[in-house]
Amino acid sequence: MRNPYASLPPSAFWASSVTAAGPAAPTDLWRPKFTLDASSATLTAGSCFAQHIGGALRAAGFNWVEAEPAPPQMPPGTQRAFGYGLFSFRTGNIYTATALRQWIEWALAGNDPRDEVWLKDGRFIDPFRPNIEPQGFESEHELFMLREVTLAAMRNALAHADLFIFTLGLTEAWRNKRSGQVYSTCPGVLGGEFDPAKHVFHNFRCAEVAVDLRAAFNRLRAFNPKLKFLLTVSPVPLSATASGRHVLVATAASKAALRAAADEVAAEAADVDYFPSYEMLATAQFGRRHYAPDLRNITPEGVQWVMQTFFAALRAERGPPPQAAFSAPNADSLEDVICDEALLAAFGRPPA
Repeated sequence: MRNPYASLPPSAFWASSVTAAGPAAPTDLWRPKFTLDASSATLTAGSCFAQHIGGALRAAGFNWVEAEPAPPQMPPGTQRAFGYGLFSFRTGNIYTATALRQWIEWALAGNDPRDEVWLKDGRFIDPFRPNIEPQGFESEHELFMLREVTLAAMRNALAHADLFIFTLGLTEAWRNKRSGQVYSTCPGVLGGEFDPAKHVFHNFRCAEVAVDLRAAFNRLRAFNPKLKFLLTVSPVPLSATASGRHVLVATAASKAALRAAADEVAAEAADVDYFPSYEMLATAQFGRRHYAPDLRNITPEGVQWVMQTFFAALRAERGPPPQAAFSAPNADSLEDVICDEALLAAFGRPPA
């Protein structure tokens, strides 16, 4: 008896495309919606895992845009410690879709908040990127002046970019009760003091993530009509959860919400695509093989494999670009990421 499944390709069936593949990588995981070549001005932002994507694009010879380069005299290690070269913008990690929407609105409308500053050891901390100055700023004036430098760099880069890659990392966040603004980490972790009268925990639902992604992308479309978007979901588990659930369950719920929202937004728009880095690293087929001993951080080999798949799909779908080798960086050349959220682990109590 004939039915619609009889004519489907092997990739539509688990047994033929996953089980039979064994430890090898399944093929045909991603068919790009649109062209990315070596000349495409590409921006990256998002969670810790997004740092790997930008670095791999740069190493492969693509036009990865570093909109706010470090001072030329600054040593490479110091550059990373001060938030340079991690993403296209010196925003630090942007973990949630709401935070992305927030940064875009500040950059394009010029209305970033000036009524909140954190303190730590007599220095000034930016509540929305608390880890970009390891010792803090000398003054509020310096903090806001350098934030405006970043926002100006964002405006310029977003106006001329061809592709914006954003990696969704978390649904859990802390907000200011009065303004609704979202922090990149809980107040009191990297600066400031937690005040339950001012700060509130919020775990974004799938629908909220989708709403914020649509709003952010619509704002950018109006600003730069040629800009296209590529979403990924970080395979890195939560370091800690404030949800009241076991961190394993909280991680599964968070990643499910992010993945579903990304799928929904990508499915409804021709200029939004999704690349399955999350599926490649976090699914049962591959178990722990691409995770470090802490079962949280991705190994350099895992990152290399993801980026090889990314470049191979582009090559297969569109043909090789004129100026890039389409090769992922060597695993030994991949640097550790800088992750604000990982610092929450320091507050955990050792097992009894």
